[in-house]
This record gives sequence, structure tokens and C-alpha cells, in this order.
Amino acid sequence: MKTIKNISVAFALSFLAFNCSSDDDNNIVENMEPDFSGTFMQQDQMGRPAVNTVFVSGSSKDDFNVTIPSEQNAAFQSMFQANLEGLSPAFANTDDKNALQQDAATFTGLLATDVLNVSLDGTTTFYDGTNVLTGRNLTDDVITVELLLIFGGEDFTENPQFSNDNVSANDKDFLPSFPYLASPW
Repeated sequence: MKTIKNISVAFALSFLAFNCSSDDDNNIVENMEPDFSGTFMQQDQMGRPAVNTVFVSGSSKDDFNVTIPSEQNAAFQSMFQANLEGLSPAFANTDDKNALQQDAATFTGLLATDVLNVSLDGTTTFYDGTNVLTGRNLTDDVITVELLLIFGGEDFTENPQFSNDNVSANDKDFLPSFPYLASPW
């Protein structure tokens, strides 16, 4: 009986010693360089956040996402306008306009071309009360501006229940230098 106990203890110690090895030499560091070989296809585009999500019908998303911006207005503006007029009470009447004094056709013509405009010699902002779509700062409240333009009517006072996402700032501070984005959680 004593022999069986000794064999069991010896076996348990060798098993424990084998599994507690501190040998880290077996870690393999893989090459983390991006692989650009092969054929790639564009899957999504979001020049203006939420615009694609809201105004492109589900059956048209794949087509929209692979259409080059210079062809998007001709291909999708009428769908954008139908969805805007069906969605927003601020555009219920044909003569309704948003705060930019754009009617539904003009506004959706702007939205259907999914690019982020940039002013090379002016203020960079999504909207600052004076400048509109001249770029985008990370601190710009893009979604609220889009909601105001869609639902806020001619002076941003219509449909206040739909015109604010109630998110006043990013949950973390942006970096003061490149890449400027907030650090991950």
C-alpha cells in the first residue's frame, strides 16, 4: 500500500512540474504586416455617418456601397427624397425646407453623394452655426446636426423630440496630436 502511495505522489508531482513550466521560448511572434495581396472589393462607405443607414433602403445597400460617389446622386437621389419625405414631418409639404433653405430634392441631392466635403481655405466644421459641411472635427456633434437638418425644419425648432441624439460629447477625450482619436477603453 505504501508503494502505491509513493507512486501516486511521484506521478502527481511529475504531472504538476510538467504543467507549471515557465518555458516561454515556445511563443511564436507572427508577422503582423497587413496582407494586400489578392483582390479586394469595397463593402461599405460612410462619408456622412448615419446617412447611408437611414436613407438607403435595405435592398439597395449593396449597390449604394459599391457605387462611386460621382454616380450616387443620379442613382439614389430619388430614393433618398422618397425616404426623407416619408420619414420627416418637416418635409411633409412640397415647399418645406430645412435650416439651409434646401427643399427635399436639393437636400437629398446633397446627401445622396456620400462624401465628406472639406474647405481648404476656411473653417473646418460639420456645422458651427455659420459654416456647413466644410469638413469635420472629431468634436462636432454630427448626428445631432443631421437630425436637425432632417427634422428641425427651417429654423431648427420643428420636431424637437427627433432633433437631438442627447449625446453631448465623446465618452473619452481626444488626443491632442496625431492620430487624435480617443484611446480605446
